Amino acid sequence: MLLNTPIGMLAQSLCRYYKMVREKKYFGFGRNVFFAGVVSFFMDISSEMIYPLVPLFLDNVIGVNKSVIGLIEGVAEATASLLKVFSGWLSDRLENRKWLMVIGYEISTLSRPVVALATGWPHVMGFRFIDRFGKGIRTAPRDALIAESSDSSKLGRAFSFHRSMDTMGAVIGPAIAFFILAIFSNNYRNVFWLSMIPGAIAVIIIVVFITEKKKVPLTRTQRPRLTLAHFDWRFKFFVAITGLFSLGNSSDVFLILRAQQIGISTVMIPIVYLLFNLIYSLSAIPAGIMADKFGRKRIILIGFVLFAILYYGFAIAESTTAIWLLFGFYGIFKGLTEGVQKAFLATIIPVDFKATAFGVYNTVIGVTMLPASLIGGWLWDKASPSATFYFGAATAATASILFIIFIVVVRSVKK
Repeated sequence: MLLNTPIGMLAQSLCRYYKMVREKKYFGFGRNVFFAGVVSFFMDISSEMIYPLVPLFLDNVIGVNKSVIGLIEGVAEATASLLKVFSGWLSDRLENRKWLMVIGYEISTLSRPVVALATGWPHVMGFRFIDRFGKGIRTAPRDALIAESSDSSKLGRAFSFHRSMDTMGAVIGPAIAFFILAIFSNNYRNVFWLSMIPGAIAVIIIVVFITEKKKVPLTRTQRPRLTLAHFDWRFKFFVAITGLFSLGNSSDVFLILRAQQIGISTVMIPIVYLLFNLIYSLSAIPAGIMADKFGRKRIILIGFVLFAILYYGFAIAESTTAIWLLFGFYGIFKGLTEGVQKAFLATIIPVDFKATAFGVYNTVIGVTMLPASLIGGWLWDKASPSATFYFGAATAATASILFIIFIVVVRSVKK
């Protein structure tokens, strides 16, 4: 019986990973790609034990309006995301990925007591900022490590494997949260405290198992400067399109609040989020394989169009059945885009500026989270909940059109 619980599932996963490490089997991926995935698996268990509960904690326990929730999410994501470009540049300059990852994951883990002890929304904002601060430090070096540790013909699979592992952790995280809430009568704070354990495991794995290739030290003149001059028009155009798309992709807390508004009970919210993450995890690797085989740009375009349809669906949804279906298809969208976009990006950036490029890309997406979440919260409060999702559908449709133009221009230049 215990094996069928979330804690039992986590124990079984630990045993499987130990066996693979002992036998040096990494699913056909390099050692660093595999362990970067395992690290994200445990960190996302930690994060997703908390994330779907934060908007409910703010709404039901602390009692704030949706505009404040949008402000918290936007400030946390945007402010911390400014670090991503500097972290990427610093990683390239120092030629170090591993220890910046350690620092980033450790900061996020140490943010958990802030929310566990929170008595007002500024404390929750502090938690979200510190957590995202850690993410800002670790993301670009980690993405560069994956790109450098992968064969160019298998970039889609490598990044999608990472997203799959990351999201599988996001499946188990809400399941553990549901289990703890059921035992402790919806006590959010117990979940927040216990989320530190998988975060600590993630940090230990980086220290013990991640290795970096020794490189020839760069001279002072060779060290990269923080400038976009290193990148061509394809990189800049693609980043601009993803930035526009992100402007309508407000925080997922609005999806959670929409689910609750339509009639999903509080105790079932982690399960809805679990469904989303399970489908996301299962679809990521097949999406990466398809991207490597049929073209990454095609898969990205399909993802943009699917998002526009889904946000329109959230705008007009009237039943809990529709919410369950929409969350499931939202998982497919994530699987189609998250890893594949980074795999495509890795093909249009210079070799010596990988972390800087990923930093710029992640920073643009993160910075747009502030206006996206502020707009989402304002539309929810001042117009209607549906208006938040109509806006997202419109920006996604516009981004799809621009991406089609991008594809056509790239093809014409090659000819």
